Amino acid sequence: MNASAPLHPTPSNADAATALDAAVQAQLSKFSMGLSPISLALAYSDWLMHLAVSPGRQLQLMQQWVSAASPDSAAKSTALDADARFADPAWQQWPFDQLRQSFKASEAWWHAATQVQGLSAHHRHVVSFFNRQVLDAVSPSNGLLTNPQVLEKGLATLGQSWVKGAQQFWHDVLTQQTSRHVGATQLKPLPYQVGKDVAVTPGKVVFRNHLIELIQYSPSTPTVWPEPLLIVPSNIMKFYILDLSPENSMVRYLVGQGHTVFMISWRNPDASDRHLGMQDYLETGVMAAMGEVKALTHAPRIHALGYCLGGTFLAIVAAALGRCQAKSAVPKRRGRQSDQQHRRQDDVACWDSMPELASVTLLAAQTDFQEPGELGVFIDDDQLNTLRAAMARTGFMSGSQMAGSFQFLNARDLIWSRHTRRYLMGEDDVGNDMMSWNADVTRLPERMHNEYLSSLFLNNALAQGHYRLGGQGVALVDMAAPLLVVGTLRDHVSPWRSVFKIHLHTQTEITFILAAGGHNAGIVSEPGHPRRSYQIDHLPQGHGWVDPDDWLAHAPLVQGSWWPAMHDWLKARSGTPVPASPIDASRVVCEAPGQYIEVRYADD
Repeated sequence: MNASAPLHPTPSNADAATALDAAVQAQLSKFSMGLSPISLALAYSDWLMHLAVSPGRQLQLMQQWVSAASPDSAAKSTALDADARFADPAWQQWPFDQLRQSFKASEAWWHAATQVQGLSAHHRHVVSFFNRQVLDAVSPSNGLLTNPQVLEKGLATLGQSWVKGAQQFWHDVLTQQTSRHVGATQLKPLPYQVGKDVAVTPGKVVFRNHLIELIQYSPSTPTVWPEPLLIVPSNIMKFYILDLSPENSMVRYLVGQGHTVFMISWRNPDASDRHLGMQDYLETGVMAAMGEVKALTHAPRIHALGYCLGGTFLAIVAAALGRCQAKSAVPKRRGRQSDQQHRRQDDVACWDSMPELASVTLLAAQTDFQEPGELGVFIDDDQLNTLRAAMARTGFMSGSQMAGSFQFLNARDLIWSRHTRRYLMGEDDVGNDMMSWNADVTRLPERMHNEYLSSLFLNNALAQGHYRLGGQGVALVDMAAPLLVVGTLRDHVSPWRSVFKIHLHTQTEITFILAAGGHNAGIVSEPGHPRRSYQIDHLPQGHGWVDPDDWLAHAPLVQGSWWPAMHDWLKARSGTPVPASPIDASRVVCEAPGQYIEVRYADD
């Protein structure tokens, strides 16, 4: 060894070592579906080691396995299975009923196998999740010879459904291989064209900066409520999830009820935006839009509505504004003149350009991330390190990566059930506007995504009062505006019990709605949609804690769409209607839906 060699690597050597580590970890993650192999190994090692030193639990599991395998284990159920995969009456016939019951017993056994004392909650979640993914993949509903519906349709069509399914399978394989080797330089057009089939509510872009376009929608009623409504969608999704086809557009519905609606359209970032962070999205995005709404309408008070991550953004800003409002209502204490002047400047900065919030509506938006649901599988230090290594090469989280992650969360419905219908039963995909929107993917900047996952998901900084906006601490308890909070019953992204936990952190009045459906379908729940229902209840200002299961047991059930309840809630917190005014032509940048919505990228 050279005695003159430095004991510590030079910066260039350190950078090279870091780059090498990142490259190796990125390659390893490809073999574990983009996840950290270390995270997966630690979870399964934790489970197996705790199971190995639990002979009593092993004995219980062995007895459960033998009992489930016994022919006299239980009487056959004559009721249809609640699992949609086995709901058809054909699954009640031999031998398919045996396959179904054996599979269900396996599911129950593997779930019980993860219930081992000493296993960490996160590792139990990871092991349970991946065990379920494997079980969903080998379900008898996915097999040509083990699914009675597939066999019945094949016989009824003289095998033509199988032939068509095989053709669709090879078509999809060839299409995927071609795009992978040739490279997709041009995107396929969306089935529902933006600005022609969807996002067609009349309006104008009235403001634009590097991060957002602000759309103002044209009034359709002779009078409007005096408080305009600003909608903050998630930057993970294109805004027109709330302005799909005219018959299921929330924007069109609200405009039709006399609301002056504004909508943020987020710019789809590229590699040059890798340094945009959460503060940029809050200040240049949400706060800039709120200031523009006040300037355009001269309204001192506005309603604000946030969806998914947009709701989290809105909650942070609302809490900061609530703090400013509370400070402005408290007389200044005597002190040094410079300190008093500094505090006055802070107050002016908060209030001169920002409106008061008449109400805040949060749709499927988490503010407490301690129980994030299935997304928690992807959140730990090792997994975030792997994700950082992947984003460091491109400067962003690609839309295809995010789309794949969301599919993975609900693989049973979005992958396996679709494959069964398309490849085994020969059925065409039934396209609709929401599926077309789902294909219109977006990116997330490297810094923003890192900060979002690390501060909110991993450290739960917002709920614990550690988050800061503009150098000032943010606490949810400072939210002063009344809250309408909406969760959805089958949400894999924002579980409703996690959304409900905002009751723990605020004292303002809260009306909570639990809607039937999932993260998207439960929100896009227009009047007239069949099989829709919701539960709703109200807690006054200064409320105490209500357990979510108790709330679920006692909240009234209402049939139909929850949108009219939202309008009634907004109306009750609005002033006397005023004559509608046209959009100020001098402020028009371009026609809605704007230019930022058109920015799409090939698969990366």
